[in-house]
Formats: sequence, structure tokens, C-alpha cells
Amino acid sequence: MDDGLHIVIVSPALSDANNGNWQTARRWQGMLAAQHTVRIVRDWAADPAPNDQVMLALHARRSASSVQAWAQAHGSAGLAVVLTGTDLYRDIAVDVQAQQSLDLAQRLVVLQEQGPLAVPSHWRKKTEVIVQSVPTRQTHRKTTRHLRALMVGHLRAEKDPLTLFAAAQLLDTEPTILIDHIGAPLEDALGQAALDTSRHHRHYRWLGEQDHEATLRRIQGAHVLVHASRMEGGAHVVMEAVCSGTPVLASRIPGNVGMLGTDYAGYFEVGDAQGLARLLRQCRDELVQAGSEATPAEPAGAGGLLSQLQRQCVLRAPLFSPVRERAALLALVDALAAA
Repeated sequence: MDDGLHIVIVSPALSDANNGNWQTARRWQGMLAAQHTVRIVRDWAADPAPNDQVMLALHARRSASSVQAWAQAHGSAGLAVVLTGTDLYRDIAVDVQAQQSLDLAQRLVVLQEQGPLAVPSHWRKKTEVIVQSVPTRQTHRKTTRHLRALMVGHLRAEKDPLTLFAAAQLLDTEPTILIDHIGAPLEDALGQAALDTSRHHRHYRWLGEQDHEATLRRIQGAHVLVHASRMEGGAHVVMEAVCSGTPVLASRIPGNVGMLGTDYAGYFEVGDAQGLARLLRQCRDELVQAGSEATPAEPAGAGGLLSQLQRQCVLRAPLFSPVRERAALLALVDALAAA
């Protein structure tokens, strides 16, 4: 550790938020801690340390004050700005502070394969992809009597829970499709909509906020994860589902396509509740039919959409390897320190 670097990770969200930025910051601290001294702060401008050598700033706009403070102290040397979601797909096009963060950074990092395409060309040459990772988890044995779908995401506009609510209404006469929904009500109107949906559509359950381990168990137990977001930089929950053997039904946005691949069969268009309902019915029909026809020599789920998605996720899972992410992260901090 004596020869290691002093690294500060700036995260606009800490443990109390339990969101993607915090998960990234905590995981990266763990990956780097064996070789370097690493701390996480919300605001480096308010908590500067003169011995910090490398800054990894998550979110161009929300960490802009820390980026500017670092640049005043060190210039661009040692500074990487990580574009984690709304900054990549909204802020850098319109927000002056976010754009300044990109100017000041020595390196830019995006979190999935489609990310560089959203970075304006004059910044793209200093942009690299570091795909996030999760450990592989055991796939749970699941019933063939019904399909259990799960959506995970705090209730806010970017996550588009309204599409899930509308799909639940369309599936009101489908008792073999059950929908669970995990997430805190960050917007009051969406929280009320979740309550109303659960009251009027018995196959939909809003479970509120859950801790990470409980959420992972729910993911392992679901047949499919629904990810309806309108904007994502690279969602943890998609990785967690893929690496738990749970296929994903996802909105066709760059952040999802960059995670699941351009040829993935489980996309629906943004806001398309009918498309989501159709995919859920296809998965349910295959599951129930396979369950009724399966023999000991012919396991359930031998063909159809659900099986295709399972095969595609198995092929995609190695992309989310912790070994791969750690190697890329260590290479990044070495390059930042060398500058």
C-alpha cells in the first residue's frame, strides 16, 4: 500500500440513496482498495485533500463543483469524469456545467457499449468504456404455473413506471402473469399511481423500497425483469438480472442496448405498454405450455421467446465479469496517475 495512489471517488449519492451511483462508487472502492488508498466523498470542493492524486467523478453535472475544484488545484491531470446516465443522455447537450466537466477531464468514462456514440465528437477521443460488473448468482428454480415479472427502480420519471402501470391494466384478465415492483416513491404522483394500480389490479404488487440483498433475491426468483427506463447510462439491475439467470424485457434505449446487445430479442419501444404486455404474454404462454408438456427427458422451456432470451443472457453475462471490470479500472487509474 505504501506505493499505492491516493484516489478520491466523488459520488453525488452515498449509501443513504441506495442507487446506481452509490453502487458504482462502493464497488470501485473495493476493487481498488487492495492496491490504493480510496475514499468516497459527495463533494470534493467541500472536502479537499492535498494528497489525493486521482479523482473519479461520477456524473458530469452533479459532480461539477468537485471537478472544477480539482482542476483549479491540479489541472486536468488525474481527473476522470464518469458519465453515468442522465448526464450522458441529457445534461451534456444542454448544461454548461456538465459541458465544462467534460472539457476539464483528462479522461471520460462511459459504462456500456453504446455510450461513446452519445459523446460529442470533439470529446470522444478521450472517452473509454468500462462495463460494470456483478458477481454471478445461482438461478432459482421457478414455477411453470404462472409468470412472475419484476420491475426494480425508484419511482421517478426517467424509470417510466407509468408504462408498467399501463401494462398491468392491459393484463388485468391474465391471472397467470404476476407483477412485482420494487422502488421508493421519489415522485409523489408516481407513488400514488403505484398505490392505485395495486388497489385496482390484484396481480400487480408495489413492494416499496427494499434493501439490496432482498432485491437480489426477488430478481433470482422472477422469470423476467422489466426495465422500462426512458434514460439510462448502464443500469445495475440489468446486469444483476442477467448474472442471476433472469432474462430482461427492456425499453429500446441506448443504455439498454449497450448492455444487452443490438440483436437482443426482448426489447419494446419506450412507453409502449402494449408491446411490453405482448412480450409478457409470449413468455407466459411458453412457460405454461412447456410446464404442461414437459417430461423428465424434456425440460420445460425448450423453445420460444423466454428460452431465446435466456440463451442470449447466458452469452452476454461474461461481459459483466468483475475480473474484467477491475482490470479496466486499474488500467484507468494507472493512466491517470502517469499523466
